[in-house]
Amino acid sequence: MKKVLLPLFCLLIIHCGKSKNDSQHEVKADLVEVLADDVVEASKEEAPPPPREMEPVNDKTVSSAVASAEDVEPETGKPTRNTTAISKKVIKNGNMSIQVSDIKKAQNQVNSILKKNKAYIQKENFSNTDVDENLDFTIRVPHQNFDALINTFSDGVGSVLSKNISSDDVTEEYTDISIKLANKKIYLEKYRDMLKSAKTTKDMLEIQENIRALEDEIDVSEGRLRFIDDRVDYSTLNLSLHKEKVRSSETSKIGFGSRFGDSLTEGWNSFVTFLLGIIALWPFFLLIPVVILVWKRLLCKRKNK
Repeated sequence: MKKVLLPLFCLLIIHCGKSKNDSQHEVKADLVEVLADDVVEASKEEAPPPPREMEPVNDKTVSSAVASAEDVEPETGKPTRNTTAISKKVIKNGNMSIQVSDIKKAQNQVNSILKKNKAYIQKENFSNTDVDENLDFTIRVPHQNFDALINTFSDGVGSVLSKNISSDDVTEEYTDISIKLANKKIYLEKYRDMLKSAKTTKDMLEIQENIRALEDEIDVSEGRLRFIDDRVDYSTLNLSLHKEKVRSSETSKIGFGSRFGDSLTEGWNSFVTFLLGIIALWPFFLLIPVVILVWKRLLCKRKNK
């Protein structure tokens, strides 16, 4: 009897162990299914919304797009500003008047000095009167050689009669124009993108007009920047060479009698010119009496009535 009960007791213990293990496996399976359901639901809740339809194009869309492009970095999404450094912009100008003994010799000296300082003559004007000779130059010189050029003219050409040097700082103007130009280019690109997606003819015409106006403004701004760069890179000097003429022996022999006769002749010629001018107005002298006569007759008729 004991031999029969012992195997049955072992079988009972083994069966109880299997039932516990099965129940544990079932609980674990249920937990896995619950967790999987939670993950699916969480992914559904965190999924991004579907993209919206494209909004109609208008000026407000452009303004917001430009503002976001100017104030937000594309990678980080943080606000940003244009911090491009612009070097100092200074325009130098000068005026000099030098008295020389020989205009031709002084001109050769000027040409040699200009060549050494890599300058060039933009404009040249020569005048010759009975009293003096004048040779005027408009010179453009690299800004780094401007001071050396002034000093050379002051020391080696002649006697300086006058000298005036000025410097104009245009850094603020240049910076302002550059920033506005960059913003206009951003607007221009946005308008061009809008033109591709425009749906009506009216929108296309309005966008094209805005593009045309922006292109004109950009051309003006770029032209102004080029002008400033040119004036900064090359300074301007107005140089005048002056030579007084010595009175010749022939003119010094002229006495009071000859000058008195010349004055009488000039006076007579002036009187003749004045008289001829009055004679040239004879039609007006004839017309004035006729007008006065007609006016008097009209006044008499009105009094009689």
